[in-house]
Amino acid sequence: MLVAAAVCPCPPLLVPDVAQRAAPELDPLRAACDEAVRALVEAAPDLVVVVGTGGRDVLHEAGSTGSFRGFGVPMDVTLGEGRGDAGPAVLPPPLAVGAWLLSRSGWTGPVRGYEVSTHGRSTAANGEDGTNLAGSGERVGFLVMGDGSARRDVKAPGYLDERAAAVDAAIAKALANGDRDGFLLGDLDETLARDLMISGRSPWQILSAAHEDDLDCRLLFDDAPYGVGYFVASWT
Repeated sequence: MLVAAAVCPCPPLLVPDVAQRAAPELDPLRAACDEAVRALVEAAPDLVVVVGTGGRDVLHEAGSTGSFRGFGVPMDVTLGEGRGDAGPAVLPPPLAVGAWLLSRSGWTGPVRGYEVSTHGRSTAANGEDGTNLAGSGERVGFLVMGDGSARRDVKAPGYLDERAAAVDAAIAKALANGDRDGFLLGDLDETLARDLMISGRSPWQILSAAHEDDLDCRLLFDDAPYGVGYFVASWT
C-alpha cells in the first residue's frame, strides 16, 4: 500500500558537485526536494521505491550504484546504505539523482529502484507497474523522478514549443490534486510526452495508478529554469 510519495525532477544539476558554480541557482529547487523527501521519510514506510526512466524495465536492488562521471564529475552514488560491488554503475541518471536525494534525507531503511523505459510504454503498463510496486509492502513510499517539458522557451534543450507551458500547467495541477482529474493517466499520452520532451510521464503514471484518495497532496515547486519544467510535490 502506498503511504507517501515525493515527486522530484531529475536533472544531474541538482547535485552541487555537478552544478559547481551554478549550484546556488537551484537552491530553492533543492530545498523543495529535501522537504518532499523528508515528508516521505517521516511517513515511516517499510520500503522506499525510487522510480525513474532509463533504457529498460528493471528492478534495482539496494547497493546498486550510479555515477555522475558522465557529467565530468568523479562521483558515485549507492542506492541505500553501504557500497555496491566493484562492477560498473547500473543506475540511470534519474535513479542516481534519486539515490543522492534519498541519502541526504538520512533514510536507512529498505530501498529499491525501478527503472522504466523512456519510450514505448503504454498507460496500462505503467498503471500495472504502479499497482504492483505499491503492493510490494504493507507501507510503501515512492520517490518519483521526472521532468516536465524541455521545450518551454527558445533557450530550452528542445527549443520552444507553444504547447509546452499549458501541458506543464496541467501536470502541475495534477500533482497538486493527486491526479484526481485523471490528466496523467489520460491526456498525457506517449506521443505528446515525446514531442514535448517530457521525461516524467511513465514515473508519474506509475504513481497516479498507485495513489489512494486519502493522501494529502501538495505542490512545493513549479518553475522552468533553463527552459525545462521542474515540479516538486509531496503526497502523504
